[in-house]
Amino acid sequence: MEIIYEFCAGLNVHQNNVVACILDGPLTSTRPKKHLKKFDTTTKGLLGLHEWLTEFNCEIIAMESTGIYWKPIWHILQGSFDLVLANPYKIKNIPGQKTYKKNASWIAKLLRVDLIPKSFVPEEPIQDLRELTRLRIMWIESRNREKNRAHKILQTAGIKITSYMTDIFGMSGRNLLNLLINEEKVEDAVYTSLKFKVPELVEGLTGFFRSHHRFLLKQVLDVIDIYNDKIKELELKIAECLEPYQEYVDNLITIPGISEDSAAVIISEFRVNMNQFSSAEKLASWVGLCPGNNESAGKRRSTRISKGNSYAKKILCQCAYSACRSNHLRFKNYYQRISQNRGGKRATVAVAHLITRIIYYMIPRNEIYQE
Repeated sequence: MEIIYEFCAGLNVHQNNVVACILDGPLTSTRPKKHLKKFDTTTKGLLGLHEWLTEFNCEIIAMESTGIYWKPIWHILQGSFDLVLANPYKIKNIPGQKTYKKNASWIAKLLRVDLIPKSFVPEEPIQDLRELTRLRIMWIESRNREKNRAHKILQTAGIKITSYMTDIFGMSGRNLLNLLINEEKVEDAVYTSLKFKVPELVEGLTGFFRSHHRFLLKQVLDVIDIYNDKIKELELKIAECLEPYQEYVDNLITIPGISEDSAAVIISEFRVNMNQFSSAEKLASWVGLCPGNNESAGKRRSTRISKGNSYAKKILCQCAYSACRSNHLRFKNYYQRISQNRGGKRATVAVAHLITRIIYYMIPRNEIYQE
């Protein structure tokens, strides 16, 4: 194999320490000098790692993406060295050869011959936005779990208001739930068209709702209110971080199915510069929307999509689901054509793949979507 780098380093990252291996040798040498040293992952230890790597004039440094432990090291070394973040699954060592020193040496050897594919690491403003949008998704999912728990309590107590209301956590729904807790009149708790359903709601509220259920429901509603407040705070912070990218957000929401919240997630996961992806197909593959390519002896095996970026894939599939049910013929017809032969789920993934390719060209060109 052709040797690419004279001075390179591999880092084996752990929670409390990091082991660095530097390979030093000319491009014609297949037996370079090896320098190993262990550092703590405190700020003082990482600064010592930075100084030690500088003494050897390292051209490039590779490290595994071990949990979140790589992030402080990346923060200290970025700007001074060319860094490569490696997927541990793609650089596994030979079985039976696993120690922290051998791992660092193995990473350095692979890097020296340029066999480590780079993982995508955006700049810090996009990283901050990404952490905010991912935390918002986590709070929403946690809030949904609490809402399901409230539904369970109501059904256990024989309360059937969900048969007459679409959303029991709207204004009228929350008033009815407070009515159950405080024992007030139904007529004063509902709004709009629900006023005509008061007899049905009274019947739906008639069950065996005891003090035990009242206590459980109040606990769950308090937790839901906490999540609502936290989500509102996050949305304000996300809007503040999105101000430099507002023009791109306005362009993205012209695509059917994409809302402002979806656009925020897309920008946080993709960023606005697509130089890290050589083509739209590469971006779709990174997200995990491309069919698998597994063929042997003329037989094609599983074509299941890869895991990819779960946050981006989930939001794009939601946008695709919404776009397929809109009045825009392009996505609707595309979905119907594929779903006839491949089913609804595969058709939704195909539409998400199409939206991803559209985004790849729209963001760098700063254009709006045209049907």
